[in-house]
Amino acid sequence: MSVPALRLAIALLTILPAMAAPEPAQLTPNQVAQAIKTDTLTIPTPGELFAALAKPGKIDWPSQYRGPMPMTYRNRAQIALNLGGLIADGFIAVEAQDAQQVKNIGGDIIKMAKALGVSENILSRGNSINEFAENNDWGVLQEELEATQNEVKASMQSHRDQDLVILVSLGGWIRGTQVVSDAILKNFDGNTAKVLRQPALVNFIQLKVDGISPELRNEPLVKDVTSQLAVIQKLVSLPSGNAPTLDDVRKINEAVTKLMGEIQNKGDVK
Repeated sequence: MSVPALRLAIALLTILPAMAAPEPAQLTPNQVAQAIKTDTLTIPTPGELFAALAKPGKIDWPSQYRGPMPMTYRNRAQIALNLGGLIADGFIAVEAQDAQQVKNIGGDIIKMAKALGVSENILSRGNSINEFAENNDWGVLQEELEATQNEVKASMQSHRDQDLVILVSLGGWIRGTQVVSDAILKNFDGNTAKVLRQPALVNFIQLKVDGISPELRNEPLVKDVTSQLAVIQKLVSLPSGNAPTLDDVRKINEAVTKLMGEIQNKGDVK
């Protein structure tokens, strides 16, 4: 099967303005306030989080793969959160330059995206993921896929799915943070670990989730995610200038791993 799945993957990951910086940094109160004022979501993508790991040494990306997840979710909030996590998995496969894994994840991304009503013209735009992966055109692939970001954003917003955009972004951030914290645990570096010290960011995410529609906000899974974000915020709220210790990183990884497991497995599958 030939599908442009990773085009959708990277596009969904980049539909919102990036907040990446050369060095890990917290959002200032002014940045948070401005983002809220302009209604611009600035949750960092997994790709931005993964970029922070590239400097200290080579990461064993295949070790971050996870097993297949259900494709039979009925709840739209759970679909959106899992789509975000699945997109992060696609980014891992790109980092690993694993063509077959890219294809496998791409097919699953297509299934979940269709369940959320992403328009067919976006799914079919450009060259197929198989062609890019088989030709090892990884750099070209990412450039081509990022070009669709405005189309994806417009498509989801035209269906009044901004709330789902937030949940997709949140799912990607949770999975990305899980991978980053695990990689740091395996090759601890205090300076790199600073990327996990983001109390203002987690607070910002909570504010965005609090602002989604009451119908979605009152879903049991979304309520659980909101509750656990408060726990994660405490774990990442380290004194300014202090790098997380190995134990700090372990606790963060355990918290996001637990949350990712609940997003993937909690109830509401056929």
